[in-house]
Amino acid sequence: QVQLEESGGGLVQAGGSLRLSCTVSRSIFNFDAMGWHRQAPGKQRELVAAITNGGGTNYADSRKGRFTISRDIAKKTVYLQMNSLKPEDTVVYYCHAAMRSTNYWGQGTQVTVSS
Repeated sequence: QVQLEESGGGLVQAGGSLRLSCTVSRSIFNFDAMGWHRQAPGKQRELVAAITNGGGTNYADSRKGRFTISRDIAKKTVYLQMNSLKPEDTVVYYCHAAMRSTNYWGQGTQVTVSS
């Protein structure tokens, strides 16, 4: 069974930074890709950033330049560094791992940016 454990959410002032962490119970190389999604109340979950098995990265256009996804293979952890945070970044962030046709999700971590 695959488990994703997220940490790093919290409250920050606008312009501040947070780093989210997602530790997976298996080697990162088991997955085709890992990443972060966000979901606002009443809206669909949407991609923030992803990193492929080979290390390639992909970002939602609105987050390019402010957010950076990275990974530590030995720690089986994927990170999302979020800089210059804005109040509109206030949502729940979910870690995601894709293995062939199966998607795995973390429990979500709340990020709140105060103005």
